Amino acid sequence: MSPATPTTPETEGPLGTTLRIGTVRSCRPNEGATKPADVLEIDLGPLGVVISSAQLVARHTPEALVGRQVVVAMDLGTRMIAGVRSEVLVLGAEAADGGIALLGPESQVANGTLVH
Repeated sequence: MSPATPTTPETEGPLGTTLRIGTVRSCRPNEGATKPADVLEIDLGPLGVVISSAQLVARHTPEALVGRQVVVAMDLGTRMIAGVRSEVLVLGAEAADGGIALLGPESQVANGTLVH
């Protein structure tokens, strides 16, 4: 189930997109990706479950990602990435020692929570 495209003023939030918190429910390799990537199933609570293909394998194992809360950009459009319909962008920053350091809340919050 995919979330509806937001039509509220929140789409004018940080970076001109809607940022929300979700919990990774499953993670598997994106076998068709040119660069190593994972397919994440992310629970956004009342907004549903979304899929994202993300290049996180340099720093994160699938086991470490499952159960972790992440920040996602919601309204950037759907992209086909190596045969996977990627509905949200998982946010992270380049780590000094390589790979992507994921962004997330410092304590547990409800899935679907709007980031301000």
